[in-house]
Amino acid sequence: QVQLVESGGGLVQAGESLRLSCAASGGTFSTYGMGWFRQGPGKEREFVAGISYSGRTTYFASSVKGRFIISRDNAKNTVNLQMNSLNLDDTAVYYCAADSRSYPSNTVWTQEEEYDYWGQGTQVTVSS
Repeated sequence: QVQLVESGGGLVQAGESLRLSCAASGGTFSTYGMGWFRQGPGKEREFVAGISYSGRTTYFASSVKGRFIISRDNAKNTVNLQMNSLNLDDTAVYYCAADSRSYPSNTVWTQEEEYDYWGQGTQVTVSS
């Protein structure tokens, strides 16, 4: 059973940075595509960023491109999301997700249904 645990959320001011981490256990992390999604207050969950199993491919939502960086460490079974220049619209619960079915493709999916394991989420609140 694959478990994903997010950490690093918190309260920051607009313009500041925050780094989220997702630790995976119970599976073969090095073969999983990984994604970050978020759900803001009163909004549907949306794709934020993704990285293929090898790290070769990354993809970002247009709203965060140029501000967020996704990376992974297959030796530590972790995926990170560095969030810079945060703004009020980035306030949301951030979820880590794993795609265990695409390997060995380096495809990064933006659709929720392509991810089969999910973490519980971590709250990020950006204040003005």
